[in-house]
Amino acid sequence: MIHPTDSVAQIAARAGIPATEAEAAEARLTELGLLRPSPGGGLVAISPESAADALLAPIEQDILQRRIAMAATRARLHALSGDYLEARSMRSAKSSIEVVEGIDNTRAVIADLDRTCAKSVDALHPGGGQSRAAIQAATPGDLEILERGVKARTLMQHTARRHQPTVGYVTTLIEAGAQVRSITALPSRMLIYDGSCAVLPLDPLHTKTGVALVRDPTVLGFLQQLFEHYWDRAVDFVEGPKKSGTAPVGVDRDVLVLMAAGKKDEAIAHQLGMSPRSVSRVVARLLEQLDADSRFQAGARAALNGWLS
Repeated sequence: MIHPTDSVAQIAARAGIPATEAEAAEARLTELGLLRPSPGGGLVAISPESAADALLAPIEQDILQRRIAMAATRARLHALSGDYLEARSMRSAKSSIEVVEGIDNTRAVIADLDRTCAKSVDALHPGGGQSRAAIQAATPGDLEILERGVKARTLMQHTARRHQPTVGYVTTLIEAGAQVRSITALPSRMLIYDGSCAVLPLDPLHTKTGVALVRDPTVLGFLQQLFEHYWDRAVDFVEGPKKSGTAPVGVDRDVLVLMAAGKKDEAIAHQLGMSPRSVSRVVARLLEQLDADSRFQAGARAALNGWLS
């Protein structure tokens, strides 16, 4: 039997182990609180439950205090929600156009609009492919919006199809439920949230300058119509226009070029010395060949196929 006052050497001898091993074991047990000084001298063994209570009590107390502090901070912040919503409604009511300057402020505003939108997000993204950094930054937020059931429509230019990172990004969005189309040209970057707030760049050539938040119903109506105008004339980003046969030649190509330029059948007939009926037959044939629903769409698909160059 081991007595609390037994020396390490005595304990080692009784256990049949080296003294150094007994010293190391005693040190480990003391560190864990399983051995404590005895009032009568030496060390006495403590149950693991008692040792755990003594060892973890300070940590549990610290965790409890942190949780209390977190709850208090959360309560103070939530108490400001009413003031925030009131201020936001007043801001919208007093100013139909709000200017936000600087890239950091712009990102904060867009992040807030992403978080609070409930129905739809329509976006115009002119230019070629998006940078890898922009794609990495945008993807989590875009997917979170789609997971909430928000309807997301994005318009890009045909040139973005040749940028593989952008193609991968678009594919990810489409698989998550987004609609993405492309068109030959777009006028400017634009975001429309829930049909109630549009985000436009202050300087289209230097988008880091800042943005204008537009809430005026009349202007919003125009911007939404502008988006729909381009959306109806665009093609699916992934599938793209169907190529059927070879590029038209001769009279068919002449009619296609003039049709893509916006000429009416009568004007084309006059310019080419044809009858309007003959032009109409050529136009119908071209629409069928390009699988297009409108003359504008046919022109866009012909341009994408390289038939107008």
